[in-house]
Amino acid sequence: MITTWLYDAIVYLYALSLLFYFSAAVGRRRSAKRMGAGLLAFVWLMQTVYLGYRMYVLQYVPVLTLFESLFLVVWLLVSVSLVMSWWLRLDMIVFLVNVAGFAILAVNLFSDPAISAGSKQWEAQDHLLFIHITLAMSSYVAFLFSAIFSLTYLYMHRQLKEKTWSKLMTRFPSLDAIEDYTYRSVLIGTPLLILSLVLGMVKIGLQGNNHLLLDPKVFSTFVIMLAYVSYLVQRATGNYPGFKLARWNLAAFALVVLNYVGLNFMSRFHQWIWM
Repeated sequence: MITTWLYDAIVYLYALSLLFYFSAAVGRRRSAKRMGAGLLAFVWLMQTVYLGYRMYVLQYVPVLTLFESLFLVVWLLVSVSLVMSWWLRLDMIVFLVNVAGFAILAVNLFSDPAISAGSKQWEAQDHLLFIHITLAMSSYVAFLFSAIFSLTYLYMHRQLKEKTWSKLMTRFPSLDAIEDYTYRSVLIGTPLLILSLVLGMVKIGLQGNNHLLLDPKVFSTFVIMLAYVSYLVQRATGNYPGFKLARWNLAAFALVVLNYVGLNFMSRFHQWIWM
């Protein structure tokens, strides 16, 4: 099947682009960065073709199953990292982001791409549902970026505190820049999550299933929203050091992972995403 070999080609080329990006990030080799960026752009093109072909075959926007949602997350990660690679000098961050993207793509091999959406609760052609899901996935991508920035901040902070300087540290931005990138990522992700939550609640209300508002998935999403809003408030007050904010942000992202991976099994209307 055309999608099988195309997906395999995406995985192999993605891995090859990571090798070039790693070489560029560690050795500051411009030729390696150009090759890595070129391969990554080709991976993005192939991903776009894959999504378009799947949309044509299944006759709905492919975001409704486990395979489709994870593939969309990787596509978004590649899209944003390409922009970062072209406009910002963040080679090591781009590399780390795409390591995460490649890991998600590899995990997605365990889901079944042949399964299409067939939920009784949701209709595949529902545009409100499509917007709800894409906003949620986009917020997760922004939070993933913020988590990687926070991990980088904690690494840099520990190295500086212990006065352990290495050549690798020169490949990262300053602590202030990393903290600012983290803040910007959360500032983007939080409104997207709020909008996604609101649209989901509107969908529930339109269907007359108000009891679903007490679903564990809805409750956990509220908790995540409050966690990130709290981060923004703490950051705005300026009373909290950067390393504490980084830890708070990582804890909030851990809730995101738990919400996406674990609570789908407990939800009464989100199991469809694990088909």
